[in-house]
Amino acid sequence: MNAVWTLLRQHGGQLLWGLLVLFLGAALLRWWMGPLVQTETVQRRDLLQTVVASGRVETPHRVNIGAQITGTVARVPVTEGQTVKAGDVLIELVGTELQSARRQAQQAVVQAQNRLRQLVELQGPVVLQTLRQAQASLDTAQASWQRNGALFEQGFIGQAALDESRKALALADAQVLAAQKQVTSTRAGGAEHSLALGAVTEAQANAEIVNAKVRYAVIQAPANGQLIGRHVEVGDVVQAGKVLMTLSPEGAMQLVVQIDEKNLRLMALGQQALASADAYPQQPFKAQVGYINPGINAQTGAVEIKLDLLEPQHNLKQDMTVSVDLVVARKPQVLALQVGHVNEISGASPWVWLLQAGHAVRRPVRLGLRGGVWVEVLEGLREGDAVIALPAALREGQRVRTRF
Repeated sequence: MNAVWTLLRQHGGQLLWGLLVLFLGAALLRWWMGPLVQTETVQRRDLLQTVVASGRVETPHRVNIGAQITGTVARVPVTEGQTVKAGDVLIELVGTELQSARRQAQQAVVQAQNRLRQLVELQGPVVLQTLRQAQASLDTAQASWQRNGALFEQGFIGQAALDESRKALALADAQVLAAQKQVTSTRAGGAEHSLALGAVTEAQANAEIVNAKVRYAVIQAPANGQLIGRHVEVGDVVQAGKVLMTLSPEGAMQLVVQIDEKNLRLMALGQQALASADAYPQQPFKAQVGYINPGINAQTGAVEIKLDLLEPQHNLKQDMTVSVDLVVARKPQVLALQVGHVNEISGASPWVWLLQAGHAVRRPVRLGLRGGVWVEVLEGLREGDAVIALPAALREGQRVRTRF
């Protein structure tokens, strides 16, 4: 031990200088070799470009339900959120006056039909019999006129008797004509028959109008679905046309999202998407673009897109919030690089640091499809090139070291 201390006292200065020279040499070597960097090899990969959007679940349409007549609400047998079937009663209005009007209208139809039946079954045969009697009287008057004419020429009767015979013939002829008109009027197509038939038609039309109003007093569900809105209570006086309930019909649901207008050029019908409801983020489902609104919202600069579900999703409810990843472009096996390794990627002249023979070389690149954290390289790089991934402040041509 004493010998070691003696050696250190004799040669300590030399050892210190040696260590210092060694340290300085190592530092100089590291400076000469350049900073330590990490590289990424340019490789081919499948690239997807997506557009992320959010929206809501909607059915293709909604039905606003209201009254067609003015009235007082007597009964509302359903509640908001309830599932109903087509034909289920949703609202009933007080119908006392309408029922009375319907009975009056039905009675008017019966009276008009009786009048028509009386015309056909009673009055028709009577006027026909009258015509036959008038024809018989005409035949008698005709024979009497001919006989009196012969007697007058022979001098057996005077002018007065002949004139009476002529008057009787004219009267009988007029009676036949009147009877014929009555028969024609009472037959189908005649004036009286047409009037009676028109009265029946008018009464039936009035009855149909009243019956329709009676039906309007009971408002039924037009289709199967869920009531997502109710704005009426018993005792309310409602006006025709006022929305009282909103029905969401059963059917294929859609996702309605808004995308920025700058992405409109990327959209096309049939594009695939992966969506998830905010209430069930761990249950993604597939959808596809089924509608692209041709207009743009002037206030928000957004375009409305509707997506159809590819499979039924029983967890989805009306107006649920959903997030959607739209696949707007797909390229298989393209040269790709991580977005973070490209400098001035949003500028006119993007570039990367390329490792060549241990030196950092600035290389301009032309980019293509951008999908998530990856971007397609169209020009400037080849497969297998090493791009400096985490450069410090580098200089053109600077020597660099890589991790092994």
